[in-house]
Amino acid sequence: MPGETFAVVGDLLLGNSLVPGAAIVRDGRIAEVLRDPRPESLPSDVLKAEIVSPGLIDLQVNGGFGVDVGEDPEALRQLAAHLPETGVTAFLPTIISSPAEHYPRVFAAFAAAQDASGARMLGLHLEGPFLAPARKGAHPLACIEAASDDLFATLIAEPSVRLMTLAPERPGGLERIRQLRERGILASLGHTDADLETFVAGVDAGAAMATHLYNAMSPFGHRAPGAIGAALVDDRITIGLIADGVHSHPASLQLAVRAKGPERIALVTDMMAAAGMPPGRYTLGGQEVITDGVAARLPNGTLAGAVLTMDAAIRNIIRWTEATPAEALRMATEIPARLLGMSDLGRIAAGAEADLTLFDRELRVVATIVGGRVVYQRKEEERGGR
Repeated sequence: MPGETFAVVGDLLLGNSLVPGAAIVRDGRIAEVLRDPRPESLPSDVLKAEIVSPGLIDLQVNGGFGVDVGEDPEALRQLAAHLPETGVTAFLPTIISSPAEHYPRVFAAFAAAQDASGARMLGLHLEGPFLAPARKGAHPLACIEAASDDLFATLIAEPSVRLMTLAPERPGGLERIRQLRERGILASLGHTDADLETFVAGVDAGAAMATHLYNAMSPFGHRAPGAIGAALVDDRITIGLIADGVHSHPASLQLAVRAKGPERIALVTDMMAAAGMPPGRYTLGGQEVITDGVAARLPNGTLAGAVLTMDAAIRNIIRWTEATPAEALRMATEIPARLLGMSDLGRIAAGAEADLTLFDRELRVVATIVGGRVVYQRKEEERGGR
């Protein structure tokens, strides 16, 4: 806890390897990292785990645990409180395309929820509304069609916005990407019908990410590679990947890992209100969503977010691809932190924030630490469970 000194001992994620060691935590930060420490070199208070990684970071969280991100600050507080159960220590609450009048209330809710305990809220991810109508997915078409230059100017003036998903082929799309880059907002290309050339132009303009690769984007063809082909071959782009086996077949996930490598993949959950909950009816951006516990869909069958959690995504990417545990953990820690330009998160190093996730050997969460404080610890009777 802040003001106290303790050690976290286990196989630490250091670079691209898991190395036996200890992270010494003092005043909410990592004070020192020791490899193969002797017991006498450690403080009296020690937390042990099989595997210790930086805290998991999720760039796309629409909701979870029964609540939908929106105008209610209490929903954000509940999300922040529950996400450490899945190993997440920091996240971007995500808003799908919405009416213009909705956004100021979302910004007000985010500001009001800054007292939340648990996972850190690093800012907002605005997924839309400047998307391609043909690739809208679960986004309301009316909100996409009504999106204006005036609305864009209002959105990028909000200091809490950290990431925006947009389609480069929309009129003015490339200029919007340039403006996002100038303001330090991460631009991600998604829900796009762009051909390869237009996608690349978006990257040239400053986009650094592709939102949930494969989903809601122009498909790959051997003569017309589309957005998928462009994202897979352009090393300037880091792809968001939903590793639930629903949004993308495991073979497609394997292809992405082979093409991009762990350096250019950020695991995301795209989780919505049904994540962590039993099958039933929930909401996404105010729309009714039905889940069977495996997938979340609008009544017309369109996928509408996911019920995936980040710890499960890590286990899935290891099971379905050639990624090692260390590589999978980097995709959920170092890579998203790098996208956001946050060098004090996503790594176990002296001076970094003491945000740490402790796992057993099967990569199930044992404990979660945020800012040097234990915010979740698995009960003994839960071991071997989720």
